Amino acid sequence: MNEAENVLEWLQAWYSAQCNGDWEHEWGVEIDTLDNPGWSVRIDVEGTDLEGCDFPRQDIKRSRNDWVMAWTSDMTFHAACGPGNLTEALALFRGWATEDAPDER
Repeated sequence: MNEAENVLEWLQAWYSAQCNGDWEHEWGVEIDTLDNPGWSVRIDVEGTDLEGCDFPRQDIKRSRNDWVMAWTSDMTFHAACGPGNLTEALALFRGWATEDAPDER
């Protein structure tokens, strides 16, 4: 399994684990495109084990189309990235979520 499939399968499992009959009605995961071009990711962490945890802002700029920015604010993980960096952005979330999850400390 390649990294993209692995991180996507992990994200699907993480999302599914949050769904409790209530969480998914108010919060969720959004992946959209940017016009510069690139991707935008928004993952709500309110009501999850990550609520109250902080992801320190990261700005990785390698070139015009190879970049990732990620941060948390208002109980949400945010990422914006270049057109080929979606897997990297999702991997940043996975790394933070598994590092900060109480069960895995």
